[in-house]
Amino acid sequence: MKTIHDVEVKGKKVLLRADFNVPMDAEKNITDDIRMRMVLPTITLLIEKGAKLIICSHCGRPDGERNMEFSLAPIAAHLQTLTGMKVILAEDCIGEAAEKAIHAAADKEIVLLENLRFYSGETENDPEFSRQLASLAEVYVNDAFAVSHRAHASVVGVPQLMSEKAAGLLLQKEIDYFRKSMGEPVRPLVAVVGGAKVSSKLGALTNMLDKVNKMIVGGAMANTFLKSMGINVGASKVEDDLLETAKKFVEDAAARGVKLYFPVDFVVADKFENDAVHINVTFRDIPEGWMALDIGPASSILFREALADARTIIWNGPMGAFEMDSFARGTMAVCQDIASSHALSIVGGGDSNAAVKKAGEEQNISYMSTGGGAFLYMMEGKVLPGVTALS
Repeated sequence: MKTIHDVEVKGKKVLLRADFNVPMDAEKNITDDIRMRMVLPTITLLIEKGAKLIICSHCGRPDGERNMEFSLAPIAAHLQTLTGMKVILAEDCIGEAAEKAIHAAADKEIVLLENLRFYSGETENDPEFSRQLASLAEVYVNDAFAVSHRAHASVVGVPQLMSEKAAGLLLQKEIDYFRKSMGEPVRPLVAVVGGAKVSSKLGALTNMLDKVNKMIVGGAMANTFLKSMGINVGASKVEDDLLETAKKFVEDAAARGVKLYFPVDFVVADKFENDAVHINVTFRDIPEGWMALDIGPASSILFREALADARTIIWNGPMGAFEMDSFARGTMAVCQDIASSHALSIVGGGDSNAAVKKAGEEQNISYMSTGGGAFLYMMEGKVLPGVTALS
């Protein structure tokens, strides 16, 4: 796979696939621009190398309709502020309007194509849509790690049609850090996995059994494992159809010599609300009708000890309903323990990244991935379609 250091772009039209699917408030102000800022090094380098830069992205879910509620106009304005360069928003992402905007752009001006998902051909990887998009440029660069697990036109279809293609700096960085954490880790390697569902992470959990030395399991998904061991978890969220799968996973971990850590106590509540009555109980004492919404203090200490000798840590998923302050302490404790460790720490997933920001520990994490779904896809041991298309 080539990177932008390996391709000649001077005087050439370069189509850069970025992920500018950023959150906005009701007034269309961007509330978190981390995904945009992470692409800036690639944008800067391509401009410095003399490229005529065309950026394409999606935003939201317009479902193949030209819904201006999802226009990239606010993103174009913010990108202009971030880069200090003029950003021209094309009225369309293909056809005459796109070609006109590209032709009108002067040197060191950036063209941002309108929302790719105004066309259903984007998500359907339609050959004709791919052809029209590819016709706009001579070189293709993918720097959209967060969507590289999707076989969409701008991720797979376009690079398959172009002879000159490369990975951007962000995509390269994401893959390199993942290789360091999962492919060639300094051991002990500890995986911290949380979140709501075992089903959404079963592939990742299974794949990691052959790679990690220890695995910490928290969040609502821990309830399914505990119930599979015969523990009464009250009204806590459980995937009953996966109890046998969870039981076998525990047996497989033991057979492989992987140490599993589950919560030994919980913060439980009588309802799923921040102001609910809540108490700390051991994992065997969850009252009927109550639900586990966070790990307790004893679990935090147990997990801290499990992380103490780690040299590589990979974290995906919170330990509880951290979005509510009453149930955030466990996630914050794990976050702080990871941040204060001497290990190479890689965090992936929207909730995990949000937890790091809530704890104010961004500067103390080795790397925060920009892609939740793509991060999990790689944790499952799969090669990203967007990466395959560049090879």
